Amino acid sequence: MALLLALITLVVYLPATRCDFIFLDDDDYVTNNPMVTDGVTWPGIKQAFTGYYAGNWHPVTWLSHMLDCQLFGLEAGAHHFVSTLLHSANAALLFVLLWRLTGKLWPAALVAAFFAWHPLRVESVAWVAERKDVLSTFFALLALIVYVRFVREKSRRAYWLAVACFATALMAKPMVVTLPFLLLLLDWWPLQRFTLKSFRWSLVSEKIPFFALSFVSCIITCQAQKSAMSTLSGVPPAFRVENAIEAVVRYLSAIFWPAKLAVVYPLQSSAPGTLALAGGLIVLISIAVWWMGRRHGCWPVGWLWFLGTLVPVIGIIQVGMASHADRYTYIPSIGITIAVVFGLYELIHKQGRLRKAFGTISILLLAGCILLTEHQLRYWRDGETLFRHALAVTANNCLAHLSLGVALERQARYAEAEPEFTEASRLYPVSFKFQFFIGNMYLKMNRPADALEKYQLCLQRAPNAEVLHGMAAEACARQGKFDAARAEISRAEALDAHYGFPHIVAAKILLAQGQASNAVAELWTAVRVEPYNTEVLSTVARYLAAHPDAAVRDGQHALVFAFKANDLAHQNNADIADVLGMALAETGDFTNAMISAQNALNLGRAARRVDLGDFETRLELYQKNQPWRESFALTNPAAKTKN
Repeated sequence: MALLLALITLVVYLPATRCDFIFLDDDDYVTNNPMVTDGVTWPGIKQAFTGYYAGNWHPVTWLSHMLDCQLFGLEAGAHHFVSTLLHSANAALLFVLLWRLTGKLWPAALVAAFFAWHPLRVESVAWVAERKDVLSTFFALLALIVYVRFVREKSRRAYWLAVACFATALMAKPMVVTLPFLLLLLDWWPLQRFTLKSFRWSLVSEKIPFFALSFVSCIITCQAQKSAMSTLSGVPPAFRVENAIEAVVRYLSAIFWPAKLAVVYPLQSSAPGTLALAGGLIVLISIAVWWMGRRHGCWPVGWLWFLGTLVPVIGIIQVGMASHADRYTYIPSIGITIAVVFGLYELIHKQGRLRKAFGTISILLLAGCILLTEHQLRYWRDGETLFRHALAVTANNCLAHLSLGVALERQARYAEAEPEFTEASRLYPVSFKFQFFIGNMYLKMNRPADALEKYQLCLQRAPNAEVLHGMAAEACARQGKFDAARAEISRAEALDAHYGFPHIVAAKILLAQGQASNAVAELWTAVRVEPYNTEVLSTVARYLAAHPDAAVRDGQHALVFAFKANDLAHQNNADIADVLGMALAETGDFTNAMISAQNALNLGRAARRVDLGDFETRLELYQKNQPWRESFALTNPAAKTKN
């Protein structure tokens, strides 16, 4: 039965393997994270365990992503397939756990099937950055299974193996910190190690190592997410409590009626009376399950499983801009399903007709879940589709507007991206980051005056951000304001001597003034201070390969820098492949230049970019054994960010 559940789950989620990486978090977690893209390396392992990255400390998750890159590179389908395998394994493990706990085959199978095939699971499986959901649950379920063995066999080895599995689960995602309380719930039902009238405090002391691990994990997580946590003034305590209460009802609603699911739901104020209605509903459900729990413990245990495992993500400690998220139901929804399935089974299992009706209805509901899951998976095929859907089913969603803008900008669809960025900025004016995105896009559109205006707005909020000064320098230089550009360059260098982009801007200014030797020196300095920045390497390589002045060109070094950038990008960046073609052509290797140019075209088409005309022009030149030349007259797009 476990194998059958896993196989069906694998088939249901196979469409996820056709999905791409998306802008939201996948960049930070995988595609633009050198710690991960370099594969399994000792420096990467050390960094995973000793540092905080992307607001998290989850070394086991990092190791999982590293292994994927080691084995598959940046092939998105393979990354998705691993997540699908883990989710399928979780379906089998949940079945094994419930069967061993209760001895009831079909209720255990139904709970596992509803868990695995419900459309709320799509976000955790089809989003590469949410590998931590399926991975942490895998080890948490192993911990629960081994704990049951400890209880039944009194095996100390099983006990410490359960502790080890729990520690591993925490290192995959700290949301499982409430597992010690879950163990106590299972001690009540179905393990029946105590009753409400005869509670044994020894059961609490027995779990001291589990509680200790949870405490340490909470401390580490709070430290790691310190920069991402909303301040009390930004999201007041009263608002957090309101959102938490309403989120519980939203999750319940989505479990029973999974409609209008989105990748992100915006934080919004409650309508009058909504909070009272939500709170009243939670109280009524709590009273009802407690009353039913006098005979069947599955009701209160399932309800408390749901509420308890939601606590870490309910929003009392607010992280980010979302009110709730589908992925947060990955473990909590199991509790609701346990309560309903086992509760109804206990009520009707001795009544033949009702039992048959229950089975028929369950099969129909599972079929409906599969259909809805297949439908929801379609929205995850790429970022544009995903965020357009989010905007269609939510209102005032600034993060969805921002993410859609980025997806369109990456395809060079600037006219479509601009209103998305503008709307995101309007909805969330306190964030200067949105203005930064707009400024970068204006530079790509060759609107430096508009870009400078946006950067200056950002600098009012973050005057010590070297990247903002670097980009402001570029915007000034594009307008011929060389003195202002030099001033911004000096500020950027003073803030961070290891920031290479200001040296590239300085080189552009020097080239415009006819100082080729000094410009080349600045280009070399840019590479020296940021030798692993792909944008710096590829930009310098482009100058050395394609500048019309022979005093600037240096084909051999351009080739070295282009190859290095291409390797760092894992041969997955169209612009870098394009620069590599320029460098190869400059050295006279037109055969490989054509191959690289074609690769750039293929990558650009895969990303659905609309600005491939120059790529095609260069390919035609290489076919004629001619190198590429360009003026670099301060009109080319600048690097967007500092790596």
